Parts: sequence; C-alpha cells; structure tokens
Amino acid sequence: MTASDEVSVPGRVAVVTGAGSGIGAAVATGLLEHGWLVALAGRRAAALRETAEAAGRSGVPEGRALVVPADVTSPESVAALFGAVRDTWGRLDLLVNNAGVFGTAAPVDELSPEQWRTVIDTNLTGSFLCAREAFAMMRAQDPRGGRIINNGSLAAHTPRPLSAAYTASKHAVTGLTKSLSLDGRPYRIACGQIDIGNAATDMTSGFGRGALQADGSVRPEPTMDVSAVVDAVLYMAGLPLEANVQSLTVLATTMPSHVGRG
Repeated sequence: MTASDEVSVPGRVAVVTGAGSGIGAAVATGLLEHGWLVALAGRRAAALRETAEAAGRSGVPEGRALVVPADVTSPESVAALFGAVRDTWGRLDLLVNNAGVFGTAAPVDELSPEQWRTVIDTNLTGSFLCAREAFAMMRAQDPRGGRIINNGSLAAHTPRPLSAAYTASKHAVTGLTKSLSLDGRPYRIACGQIDIGNAATDMTSGFGRGALQADGSVRPEPTMDVSAVVDAVLYMAGLPLEANVQSLTVLATTMPSHVGRG
C-alpha cells in the first residue's frame, strides 16, 4: 500500500510494542476489537501470533492484525517494524510504547552495569527509538499527525525497593513524554503517558502472596483486572488530536503505597 492509498484504509492504524503478553496483548486486542488496524510488535513471534489468533477468535476480522517480530533495543529492527507498517497500511495514527522489563531486584551496589543497561535499553531507549520512527511517519503523512502513548509506571513517581534501574528508566520516560508532547505540537502529534499500578498480569502474579514494601515488610498486594488499563488506553487513543491526556494514573484501589503512607 502506498501513501496515496491511505484513504482506503478501513480504520486507524496503531503499533503496540510488547504485544505478545500482559498489558501489551490486552491493549492490542482491545484496539483490534474497536476497529483499529494493529501491528503487534515484540521479540517472540509465537506469542504475537497467539495474540492475533485470540483476537480472531473473539471476532476480529482477518487481516486487521499485523505480526511483526521486533527488538525495540535495535535501531535497525525498529526501523523495519515501522517500515512494515508503512508498506502495509500507508500511515500511522497511534503508537503504544508498552515494551518493558523490571530487571533484577537488587541494591544499587549489587546491580551490574549489564543489568542496568538491559533495563534502560528496553524501557527508555526502546521507547525513544519507537517514538522516533513514529514521529517521523506522523510528521510526514497526509493527513499529518497522530498520538503516542508511553507506558510509564507508578515507579515514575514512587519507587519500589531494590528497583534503581527500573525507577530511573520510568522517570526518564516521563521526561521523554513531555518532550515529545512539546515537540509534536507543530505537527499535530500528541503524546501522553499512562502510569499503571498492579494490573493483573504474569508480572504481578506473585503480589497476592506478598511483595517487598518500603518499610522492609512483605505484604500481599491487590491487583486490578487488566481491562481497566485497556479502557484507559482506548479513552486516550480515542480523543481528537486537539485534546490530549498528558498523564493518567490507573491503579488497584487499595494498593498499600503511592497514595499516603502505606
């Protein structure tokens, strides 16, 4: 498909990174079910295909999901991802920068430079590389513009113990979000951030048994259904480009941290 064919695209076009599991898979499926064309990006092709097949079983028409294995830490891989979107659908309306890792939980003096780089390369540099390609597409296409939603974290505001790399990466994502939001204004490119607390995914599956708290105790933590995150992203993505959710926090209501002291 060429740029001149974009008027025939039956729906808006999105890229979701980390779409093979957890929040990314849920968000990608939600977008597909609401009529979006979605490129599913992630390192595990089989997991991406499972997301696409699950969406098909829920009634999403064949061809609305594009499986593109990609490594967000690689500039070449990210460029190929957005090139595939351009070649297939001719434009891009939404990027959900979701791919991320928590990394090794350890005191900062026990965190190796390699462990630090793994988290920063994925959470921060990966978000930058994808935003860079999306920004270029959105700036050049006709009609111009689009939206970028960065997956931050409550750690962007309130860290967990033993999370120096993850917390630093999410603080930096907030700065990236604000810069993209500002720099995108002349081109109708909106950028916002969603900070999520304890959505029920494989990553949080152990929280019900206990999670380390700031006072050194280990306490069970509640989770919320991931559908709450999907609903929030759909709201952000559905706004006209003249409106933007700059920052949105959605969390399990009775989490023992972030609001108040324990």
